[in-house]
Amino acid sequence: MTITFEVIHKDIAGRVGRLRVNEKNVRTPALLPVVNPHLPLVTPREMGRMGIEALITNAYIFRRSADYRDRALAEGLHRVLDFDGAIMTDSGSFQLSVYGEVEVNNRETLEFQQAIGSDIIVPLDIPTPPDAGRQRAEQDLGVTMERIREAHRLFPDANLAGPVQGGIFADLREESGRAVRELGLTFCPIGAVVPLMETYRYRDLVRVVLAAKRGLSPATAVHLFGAGHPSMFALAVAMGCDLFDSAAYALFAREGRYITTHGSLKIDELAELPCPCQVCRSMTADELRKSEDRERLLALHNLHVTLAEISRIRQAIQEGTLWELVDERCRSHPRLLDGYRELLRDTAELEVDDPVSKRRFFYRGAETCRRTEVLRYHRVIPRIPLGERVLVSFDGSGTPGFDTVLNFKPPFGPYPPELAETFPIGQSETPEWDEEMVRAGCAGIRSLMEANPGKEFAVRCADEWARVVREEVPGAEVLHEQV
Repeated sequence: MTITFEVIHKDIAGRVGRLRVNEKNVRTPALLPVVNPHLPLVTPREMGRMGIEALITNAYIFRRSADYRDRALAEGLHRVLDFDGAIMTDSGSFQLSVYGEVEVNNRETLEFQQAIGSDIIVPLDIPTPPDAGRQRAEQDLGVTMERIREAHRLFPDANLAGPVQGGIFADLREESGRAVRELGLTFCPIGAVVPLMETYRYRDLVRVVLAAKRGLSPATAVHLFGAGHPSMFALAVAMGCDLFDSAAYALFAREGRYITTHGSLKIDELAELPCPCQVCRSMTADELRKSEDRERLLALHNLHVTLAEISRIRQAIQEGTLWELVDERCRSHPRLLDGYRELLRDTAELEVDDPVSKRRFFYRGAETCRRTEVLRYHRVIPRIPLGERVLVSFDGSGTPGFDTVLNFKPPFGPYPPELAETFPIGQSETPEWDEEMVRAGCAGIRSLMEANPGKEFAVRCADEWARVVREEVPGAEVLHEQV
């Protein structure tokens, strides 16, 4: 039994990849819908017809079920659920997080998952709530790692997931990631993050995920446990998450909530169904509200929207436009925007994985100035060959007496005319210049000056930018009067 993960396309830290579980292939990023055999609003067979290649169910529920325990042991999980794709089983950790205890130990749940033919088994890790102190987080992590090592020892040939825990403490998350990496596990869920998402603590979520990623191997497929709403998928993928599991499609349907990429709406308040899925195009909002099959139809819609967002993200990665999609999605809620800005604080970390060249670069406001493409360009600016006297011209015109004349394009900064058609200068779309982008471009001038301390620099700009240039590039002569 084996799990392998192959990365095919990359953008930021997001990957389009191929997860191979035994003989089953899963395209990533991927959604694993949560299936409760007692409450199947959408059956696994239907999910397979929708293109779903993997799902997740709860081994603890199967183990305690009078209806399904013996069947699963006798026939196997795939036959009971009538699903040919990959099936991952949770150990009971979710129930542990909700109820504080479960009637099963680590070895028992692992043996049961193996016995029913789960493709990916999960040890009984300890989810640490976000409000827990450091001492508890350390203790919980210690128990989790003991159980992962026990699972690795008892079932060395199993497709074992290695959950990454540590509460909201970044160093513990990184430590957990390193420990799992040392065991050679290639499938690692990041656990105990549902409370962060339920309370919109996306800034903390970003810190937790990036810390875990620092400890994990780049070859690891990363699963974000309990991430179910499509509005945050792009942000999570940009951090390097490859798989998600979600019961939101069904839970929201039971509550009468209609999922969109920018949030969820109450079906009782909708006048129109703003979605192209089969459900929404076959009836009106009023007909959906009054339907006897309302919950099931809402679940189908919610699942279609969620799957469509996953496809949109995969396409954005292949186009090199994931930053634009993250920017768009994260402006749907102030807390998501907090998470986006937190991600941008780690641009230096993300830049290592981000492709050097892309199809285009769209400027979308102040956040854009901190993107990986800008940081990378500022890092290569010092390589530009210069004469003794250097002019950076905002309008592209020269002035006598200079050995080198460079053009200027914010938020990147100075560039030789020969690079005008190359990425990112030539493939960047910017609106009318604003102060934030010009300041970012001036940081590029500073990088050039710091790399060439013995040379003279001047900046030619219009009067409106002279103040900004003087503030951001204090060592350069400003020639705005001649414009």
